[in-house]
Parts: sequence; structure tokens; C-alpha cells
Amino acid sequence: MSLQHPADAVSASSSSSTPARCVGIVGVGNMGGAIAARLLSLGWQVAVHDIDDRCEALAVGSGAMACATPSGVAASSDVLIVAVVDAAQTEAVLFGPHGAARGLASGGTVLLCPTIAPADVEHFATGLHRHGIACIDAPMSGGPDRARDGSMSLMLAGPGDAIERHRALVESMSSRVFRISEQPGDAARTKLVNNLLAGINLAGAAEALALAERMGLDVGRTLDVIEQSSGQSWIASDRMRRALAGDYAPRAHVRLLHKDTRLALEAAGSVGFSPALGQLAHEAFARAMAAGRADLDDAVLLEGFRRP
Repeated sequence: MSLQHPADAVSASSSSSTPARCVGIVGVGNMGGAIAARLLSLGWQVAVHDIDDRCEALAVGSGAMACATPSGVAASSDVLIVAVVDAAQTEAVLFGPHGAARGLASGGTVLLCPTIAPADVEHFATGLHRHGIACIDAPMSGGPDRARDGSMSLMLAGPGDAIERHRALVESMSSRVFRISEQPGDAARTKLVNNLLAGINLAGAAEALALAERMGLDVGRTLDVIEQSSGQSWIASDRMRRALAGDYAPRAHVRLLHKDTRLALEAAGSVGFSPALGQLAHEAFARAMAAGRADLDDAVLLEGFRRP
């Protein structure tokens, strides 16, 4: 595991990491499903639960064991990965009537992977602590393909001993791991900063290509130039290639960056900062939501700039 903050790096010579008897994953949609597939391909035992039977069935088809409830997943696991959409779902997964906090033994660990508000992460970490469960704030970035091949970015904030205990799991999940701090909530803050910039870059790319189209340029050729020039960004290349092909099958739904940019703006407001470009990007996602595109891939943002 290549932890990217030298001062906080886990010693590569440490032998305290021990593999879990089973990894539980609640939420096996685009990202959680890709993580499950990755771990299964590496020989991990994986137990899963999802409110969408189709997602759960795909994971079972790859070799995972299905459980009827989050508490059932937790009871089968030493460590639980929560990969749902938002704070409300996370609350239900952890502390609902069949919540995982009831099933995970004292001394267990939860990795919180959703993009949620830092205050919500702190709330969940406190609640888990009362049950004797360690919480690692562990948002991820890069999309399903990179989750599946282990090259996604994984941001970690939480107790150093808990992270070290699950070094083998973390190394299996990602080759790009960043140790932020020992305070749950700090990884969430980092992810929101990243996603605000991702939203700005995506909105900017969509606007620029809509302008190229309006100017009568070959938009594909224009994107070729951008990808080799100063306007290049990973999200622009990834999303705009799909947009130019008319491929809006959801890998990252519009509603996710709409939510994430909103959370980033709220976090900024809490420290007295007003990101003007972030606000404009959020408004672009809000327009896409209002146009009924919430469940399409966020590459569809281009359509809003084509027909303002």
C-alpha cells in the first residue's frame, strides 16, 4: 500500500496487518459492486447486501454470499464496507432496525465509503465507537472501472491501528491510498474538495465543447487537442468521450455530483468561504436534474450547454 503522505505512512515492514475472515459490503451498485468483484478476484470471501436485488444477484454471480440484512452481513464479517449513496442510507445501514452495528462484534471495523458531509461521518464514528467498533472514513474516487482494477483513489481518516489492522484489505482495494489524518471527517472534507473541482472541470469541459460545436468545429478533434494541451482534465476526457458518442448509460449519475457539489458548498459555507465557480458548477447539475436527467451519466451535462 503506497500511502501518499510521508508523515503518516504506515510502515511497510509492519507485520500487524491480518486478513479478515470475511469482508462485508453493504451497497453493491456501481462502486460497491466493482469493489466486490475486485476482492473476489483476489480470493477474498465477501458477504453482501443491497436493496436492489439485481445488484446483489450480480455480486452473488461473481462468488459473493448474499445476506438478508446489513446486520446479517456484519455478523458474517470482521470488517464492513459501506458503499451506499448518502447519509440517510448510511444511517439505516448502520443503526436502522436491522443495522450493521447490531451484528458487527466489538472490535470490528467499518469503512465508510459514501461521499457524505463531514459532520455525518463524525456522527457515525461516534455512534460506532459506542458499540466498540472502529470507524475509518474512506471515500473513494475514480469510477467503477478503476475500482474494479484497484487503481481508484482511496482517502483514509481514522485510527492508525484500525487502518494498519486492515492493511491487506486496503492494499487489495486500491493502489492509490492517501492517509489524511486520524480524525474521521477529514477524508470526507478532502473528497468534497476533490469533487467540487471535478464538478467545475466537468461543467467547464461541457461548456467549452458546446462552444466549439457552436463555432462549427469538429468537436471530437477539439477534444483531441484539449487532451494534449493545457485544458486537459481526466474527468473531461472520460465524460466528454462518452457524451460525444451519445453514451449516457450511468456509471456516475448526475444526482451524485449534484449532491456532492451541494455538500461541498455547504462545507465551504461552514468555514466562511464562498466558491463562485463551485456555485456555477452546482447550478449546471441542478439544471440537469430539473431537465429529468438525474439518473443518466453525468456526461449528459453537455446537452444542457448545447441547448441552454
